[in-house]
Amino acid sequence: MKFPFRCFTLLALVLFYSIANAQTSDPAKMKSFIDALMARMTTEEKIGQLNLVVGGEATTGSVVSMDVSSKIRKGQVGGIFSVTTPNRVRKAQEMAVNESRLKIPMLFGLDVIHGYKTIFPIPLGLSCSWDMQLIEQSARIAAQEASADGLNWTFSPMVDISRDPRWGRVAEGSGEDPYLGSAIAKAMVKGYQGDDLSAKNTIMACVKHYALYGAAEGGRDYNTVDMSRVRMYNEYFPPYKAAVDAGVATVMTSFNEIDGIPATANKWLITDVLRKQWGFRGMVVSDYTSVNEMTSHGLGDLKTVSALAIKAGLDMDMVGEGFLTTLQQSLKEGKVTMADINRACRMVLESKYKLGLFEDPYRYCDENRAKNELFTEANRKQERITAAHSFVLLKNQGPVLPLSRKGSIALVGPLADSRENLVGTWSVAADYANPPISLLTAIKQAVGSSANVLYAKGANLTRDADMEARVSIFGKKMERDNRPADVLIDEALKVAAGADVIVAALGEAAEMTGESSSRSDISLPSSQKDLLKALVNTGKPVVVVLFTGRPLVLPEEEKIATAILNVWFPGSEGANAIADVLFGDVNPSGKLTASFPRSVGQIPIYYSSKNTGRPLVGTGFEKFRSNYLDVPNDPLFPFGYGLSYTSFGYSEVKLSSANLKGNQKLEASVTVTNTGKYAGEEVVQLYIRDIVGTNTRPLKELKGFRKISLQPGEAKQVNFTVSTDDLRFYNNDLKYDWEPGAFRIFIGTNSRDTKSADVNWTK
Repeated sequence: MKFPFRCFTLLALVLFYSIANAQTSDPAKMKSFIDALMARMTTEEKIGQLNLVVGGEATTGSVVSMDVSSKIRKGQVGGIFSVTTPNRVRKAQEMAVNESRLKIPMLFGLDVIHGYKTIFPIPLGLSCSWDMQLIEQSARIAAQEASADGLNWTFSPMVDISRDPRWGRVAEGSGEDPYLGSAIAKAMVKGYQGDDLSAKNTIMACVKHYALYGAAEGGRDYNTVDMSRVRMYNEYFPPYKAAVDAGVATVMTSFNEIDGIPATANKWLITDVLRKQWGFRGMVVSDYTSVNEMTSHGLGDLKTVSALAIKAGLDMDMVGEGFLTTLQQSLKEGKVTMADINRACRMVLESKYKLGLFEDPYRYCDENRAKNELFTEANRKQERITAAHSFVLLKNQGPVLPLSRKGSIALVGPLADSRENLVGTWSVAADYANPPISLLTAIKQAVGSSANVLYAKGANLTRDADMEARVSIFGKKMERDNRPADVLIDEALKVAAGADVIVAALGEAAEMTGESSSRSDISLPSSQKDLLKALVNTGKPVVVVLFTGRPLVLPEEEKIATAILNVWFPGSEGANAIADVLFGDVNPSGKLTASFPRSVGQIPIYYSSKNTGRPLVGTGFEKFRSNYLDVPNDPLFPFGYGLSYTSFGYSEVKLSSANLKGNQKLEASVTVTNTGKYAGEEVVQLYIRDIVGTNTRPLKELKGFRKISLQPGEAKQVNFTVSTDDLRFYNNDLKYDWEPGAFRIFIGTNSRDTKSADVNWTK
């Protein structure tokens, strides 16, 4: 369709007037503006808005966008990701605004998963803080930095519930529990988006991966998911819905299939549940080439699957360009309607409107902000605090921790002097030319001249050089020592001989978790196991500093190590934060958000399991009961578990009443006392069991938590208000309601170690 020059000039003036008077906070004005703009758009231009391309180095698939500049000029690009810095973003945006016919600005996104330049702990680690203020602040700082560097959209938070630590992307989520996962989803959305998306220091959040991605069979990435809808609604959907309720701007579909239909073309999922049941009014984007990948799922060629996706309710096609290349033909053939295209186009344009891009396409292109707001001292200080609160003390025999700043300390292990791996997976904007300081450097700085720090590598990450090469990617290299394994261990033993205590930095490399990093064996590599055994055999106390992006299988390590401090992948100031905790400047307070299995054979393992008809009574093996011949049923470390340098005592649970009716509320309380020698923080956890129901119900469900701080000898009463809202669940008819009867209230330090009291609740 061709336009005479004078008509084009008139249209440009009309658009300029409309843009200059746009009000991002007024829905009626937004609708009027988008209506007027879409009336001027050709079908080709509308479809162009649905095309999201990759324009930088960070890709998560084998496909890379081609001829991006020419497509922008033709109005065939709605958004671009992996283009950063104000200068580069401005140049690309100028191309869209000055050289395309309708001058529609583009979205600019990036996977800002746990920080931008200032990298915070991996999301699984963040979740172990159980501190919503810290978590929200981490997202706020990420948004501040990302928006200062030209971006307005992040593909985060990832809220997939996962009970299978073989799945590499467990590192990106908040663990196994829907209640805690929902609270974190809300905090992350609030942190990214603030109260005003049009503000220059906020960005659009994108909740992912919708839906059920964390339940991939066998823990293998991209794999099939198959579960009942009762389980979906009760256990896996809540964090996505919480993000929607919090006002998340965009939603990303997942790679997996659900009920035999890939999520990207699942109309029930996108339209019936997300839009109609939950009331989502934002934009839905595919994951990287997930539209195209439906061909491999077996749903048809690119034209067929693209039509299925837009009919299902998908608005934007990430990288695959199936929409761009096939929708016009499908429209001619009646496979899609103009209404489908208009709906999707409107969702994309509304996202841009809400960001204020029509008012000022260059609002995120301020060079001064980029100079002054990235990787600041204040941001790094906040990251250091947050990292220390994410660490989970799994064992502390003696206690050997905290360490004294005196004598000699032997630091050994393949991760002791590693720098790049501290930031973990999905840290695409980290500065790998200037990586964080290593744990070795941090410990030396922490002790100064007060103690002698000795170092030896002791072992390679793994004996398998090919495996080590596979995970030495994305700037996170491992320096392999090609000397024989026994030589490395002997060197470590010589260093240990001159030390009073040994700190062993063991675990995974950063890219052993994350996307496409599933593992069938989630134990420590044998090279590190042998090193640890040799160190323990010296008879000296051995403190394991455990780097990991997932729960590991650690029964032997738990038995022989003197102490285990799980530090996940702690981020930009992570090494300093580890030193803070090791030497007692910070008392660890993290609690696990994912159970640690005793063996891979227990997986999936999670605290909120249900009884069988033949439940095990006690912990020992019993024939014809639901148990294993070779290991106990329970995990090595349960959900909610985490030690402190101090100790906490819990009183019995007190209830305001043992009998309630209707909408009456229950007050449940305990008194928690710091019975140790250090000031410390404790996460007090409330669980509920619905003892009898029309559906079988979990043995425990988290329904509340409080993080408190106590001085030595101090006691506090911790109160929880329980209402019938906390008793609701989806039954087989997917009706969300509560049922009268007996309930058990548990309060404790983790999901295993609790006190309880019973209440009867009638309607």
